[in-house]
Amino acid sequence: MKETINFNLNGKSTRLTVDSERMLLWVLRTDLGLTGTKYGCGINLCGACTVLVNKEAVRACHYPVKYVKDKEVITIEGLARNGKLHPLQDAFIEHDAIQCGFCIPGMILNAYSLLLKNPHPSREEIIDGMNDNLCRCGAHNRIIQAIETAAK
Repeated sequence: MKETINFNLNGKSTRLTVDSERMLLWVLRTDLGLTGTKYGCGINLCGACTVLVNKEAVRACHYPVKYVKDKEVITIEGLARNGKLHPLQDAFIEHDAIQCGFCIPGMILNAYSLLLKNPHPSREEIIDGMNDNLCRCGAHNRIIQAIETAAK
């Protein structure tokens, strides 16, 4: 059923008339052209599609767009401000935590949500908090180091 959905997307008011059951991933990628949010497994397991809804990490591949009504959505494209990368993005670059780059938007947004809840996590808390985001390239150690740096 088509419905008009109003929400804030990366700091801008957005209004769409779409099938309210359509997954947020496809609305972002196809309708809005924000391709930083990736399609990975499609079954809510890998985390490549992670975005923030009201600063909480959610899997966009299993999140109907109707759930963002009157909420704030942040994608990787909205994390940088005024042309300046977010400290997490800088830390990922500093630690060479980007191999193929496919999982990185979801990793960074999940880490952002983690650090909002716990600004000074232990290494174990970072590992636990990032456990459900998968990196097929094996850059996990560098990803954890980047999050530790950003937490400082």
